[in-house]
Amino acid sequence: MGNKDGTGRGALEGVRIADFSRVLAGPYATMLLADLGADVVKVERPGAGDETRQWCPPADENGTSTYFLGVNRNKRSVALDLASETGRERARALIAESDVLVENFRPGTMERLGLGHQDLTDRHPRLVYCSISGFGTGDGAAIPGYDLLVQAVGGLMSVTGRPDGEPVKAGVALVDVITGLHATLGIMAALRHRDATGEGQRVEVSLLGSLLSAMVNQASGYAVAGVVPGRMGNAHPSIAPYETFPTADRPLALAVGNDGQFAALAAVLGCSGLARDDRFRTNPDRVAHRDELRKALSDRLVTAGADHWSAALLAAGVPAGPVNTLDEAFDFAHRLGLPGIVDVPAPGDAAVSRQVAHPIALSASPARYRLPPPGLGEHTAEVFRGPAQAPNPHDETPEPHDDTPEPA
Repeated sequence: MGNKDGTGRGALEGVRIADFSRVLAGPYATMLLADLGADVVKVERPGAGDETRQWCPPADENGTSTYFLGVNRNKRSVALDLASETGRERARALIAESDVLVENFRPGTMERLGLGHQDLTDRHPRLVYCSISGFGTGDGAAIPGYDLLVQAVGGLMSVTGRPDGEPVKAGVALVDVITGLHATLGIMAALRHRDATGEGQRVEVSLLGSLLSAMVNQASGYAVAGVVPGRMGNAHPSIAPYETFPTADRPLALAVGNDGQFAALAAVLGCSGLARDDRFRTNPDRVAHRDELRKALSDRLVTAGADHWSAALLAAGVPAGPVNTLDEAFDFAHRLGLPGIVDVPAPGDAAVSRQVAHPIALSASPARYRLPPPGLGEHTAEVFRGPAQAPNPHDETPEPHDDTPEPA
């Protein structure tokens, strides 16, 4: 589940990441990699830093944004003014010692700074250079990459919400998170390729491309059959019953994926005849008669509470559960022995703080919680004046760096 004391060897120990990203997609990707042992150095703008440092409420007892805290543990922060030559020289020195560079500036920004992939690839041929954009580097380069905007123009909002209501965004910045996961996968694949060939490469992911891939069955329905889906509330276009239903107290989710589960559902509800009804005998039948099916099930489910039905249905092998609030969801994970909230090192005088656990369990090299989310520029002197100044052995011609930089 992870080593909160920071002991043991991480799977990515020895990999250094120069992290020029901010907000969510990039920082989420680099935090996952940092949890697995990578040394992530977060490059931030002096005086302001990552925008999410100011995105609150909520905040912790020190007034620090919980948004920032949630995706920046296990990192060191350096403050560099990339508009100055001194800042760019420091950035180049950091890159010279890094295996991976991650950035999510608007396309073209790193090139204008002299830090683009082509600027660096000759000098650092083993560098993995990951660029995250909103809409790619072509005609969409000038469009700002905000999650809400991508959910809107990328089609997700068109299938989210009630049929008679307005389009609705997901309750979290889901596209950013998916893009961060794709970036992580791309980085790991590129590192594997470099280990095999000695060659680095550029990894490019976009919010729009990530969303279209993540639309899975909905996107495939359009690509293959030309079907343009609409909003169905919590119902599923291809499965029934697969939605939420009212009970005596709160909504219950039913995710019935096959005919055997439906027969078990009908038996638990005391209406076994539904499974023999020609309208509901198979899944296509149930999809074709979903309105009649919903009424028949709702009439039974409202006679007891969601917890009662959940326990009875799960015991019968039927996927079911109440619509939990977030505190109930973490409590549920805890009862199941799954990672939820963990204690990690805390900034300042506090011994630990509570954060969401890394979701991947590795038996030999689990996630570790070594460092708290950093203060802005907290590690500038350590990174540029500390012992880790030897050139990266992966680079054939490392760039010289300033051993005595001015304070950032």
